[in-house]
Amino acid sequence: MSRGILRICIFAGFFLLASFAATAQEVIHALVGTITSINLTAKTIGVKTDDGAESQFKDMLHSHYKIAFDKSSRTDAAAADAFKKTGERAIVYYFGVGDLRTIVALRSLGPGPFTKSAGKVVGFNKKERSLTITTQPGQEESFQIAAGTVVDTEMGAVAESDFRPATGDPVRVTAAVVNGTETALFVSTLAAD
Repeated sequence: MSRGILRICIFAGFFLLASFAATAQEVIHALVGTITSINLTAKTIGVKTDDGAESQFKDMLHSHYKIAFDKSSRTDAAAADAFKKTGERAIVYYFGVGDLRTIVALRSLGPGPFTKSAGKVVGFNKKERSLTITTQPGQEESFQIAAGTVVDTEMGAVAESDFRPATGDPVRVTAAVVNGTETALFVSTLAAD
């Protein structure tokens, strides 16, 4: 009798695991880089990131992927197959890791110039929409958080309204002067980014 119950439990466990796998969603992350190549034949896009590394991303060809992509970020981005500008700085929305990353969408950052800063959060005012970090040399830098600021977290890329950093959190900021104010265009909260 107990062997029969054990077999039923094992069978039910496998069924549950299979159903979870069938409903899994790919979490969309983001990074900033320069688009170095677009290969329509191979369906790949080359991106040079701020650390100097160049990666090839696959273009998402099939819509059968279930993705968890922030609605406001999706609205401001172009589908990967519609983006045609090499040499452009862009926010790259993707899923996967290492050499198995797939681009979902891209958002051009415009002509620049851009500043890149890395440090730890020393202040965040949600009401005033401002972020202050301290960099390695101990200097403080402040940024306006705009309606279009994209934030990459461990849980994926989110809109600025979901950004809630704590004091001491490591961040990387890509910014530009917008209407005379240093404005964060992209913030990564991933220390290994």
